[in-house]
Amino acid sequence: MFRKLAAAAVAAAIAGPALAQDAYVVGLTGALTGPPASTYAPAVEALRIYIDRVNAAGGINGKTVNLILQDDSAEPGKAAANAKKLIAQDNVMLMLNASLSSTYAPMVAEAKRAGVPVLFASSVCPKDVYPPADPLLFCTTAFAANHDSRAVLSFVKETAKEPVKLGLAAMAIPISRGEIDFAEGLSKTMGMTPVSKEIIPPPTPDYTPFATKIKDAGANWAYSWAPWVTQVRTLEALRRLGWQGDYVAWAHIEAEGELARLKDGQFYVVGATALFQDALPIHAEIAQAVQKANVQYPPQQMAEGWIAGMVVEAALKATSWPPTPEKLAAAMSNLNVDTRGLRGGPIAWTKDNHFRTRQYYRVYRWDPAKASIVRVKDWTAFDVQ
Repeated sequence: MFRKLAAAAVAAAIAGPALAQDAYVVGLTGALTGPPASTYAPAVEALRIYIDRVNAAGGINGKTVNLILQDDSAEPGKAAANAKKLIAQDNVMLMLNASLSSTYAPMVAEAKRAGVPVLFASSVCPKDVYPPADPLLFCTTAFAANHDSRAVLSFVKETAKEPVKLGLAAMAIPISRGEIDFAEGLSKTMGMTPVSKEIIPPPTPDYTPFATKIKDAGANWAYSWAPWVTQVRTLEALRRLGWQGDYVAWAHIEAEGELARLKDGQFYVVGATALFQDALPIHAEIAQAVQKANVQYPPQQMAEGWIAGMVVEAALKATSWPPTPEKLAAAMSNLNVDTRGLRGGPIAWTKDNHFRTRQYYRVYRWDPAKASIVRVKDWTAFDVQ
């Protein structure tokens, strides 16, 4: 699959300069390979399929969208090099990031020097998109620092039947670690006792030592907010040790398939995107497009990239021709996109808020009695201020 993505990137890169005057040129740097690719590559593929559909239908305002994809393998140096190329050689008017938070600083630095807006699409929303937002940074991704832990810990508090002794697990990358630090402090204000906080390096072959510390600390709940690999392998290590507590994680794009694989009735996922088990019309539309494109990723992993595509399309439509990064950033600062049920509400941006004005969360788990995924808690809204 990466060969297909790479081929598309090369073809687009060759065509980019020639088409720049007649196309909307958009560039993306993402973790298409490497350990975290399972969270990012499917979303990028969904974005590509969406943009291909837009172009097949006549483009935007009669113009083609030229999407240029670059692999950074979640390495900051590669992300910086990609950003320089996309700006200097391809003359992009918009850059997208679909990678780990460790790639943000070098990419954003290049974008700001050139005045090019950046959209975080399937990569975690940084605090810079919250009010008062950075004028060049925007985010469509479901998961977001601070807001997610408020929702998760509110769910834990209302669900727990005994005092909560909380184990915490993060990947050793800036935003994951920062969010778990935030959750640790917040849990104390909510009457919980954090008993263990494990910061786990990305290339970890064995999660047992970290899980052992959580178990031995007496945790009866555990919470991980990290790339999926850290979340699920920490859970699996805990279960191998005989830990019988409740575990809650963020509902990344792998969550739906993994809930069915693990069949663990005490494993909850909290997310801001409707799972395909909800069987919405938009889910059927995505599934048909994925089948037609003959890609290896399941439709259940495509919603995040689809939403990014919807927003990119809406932003470009709102940008007058000839487009410039300045015009596009202005259009993005006044955007409202109907997500057609994929989220609990629209992607709504204002001058000071480039995240969304309200964030909605759902909770799912596997129900052993029903042998299926069930919705534990329906959309709950949190205002973003």
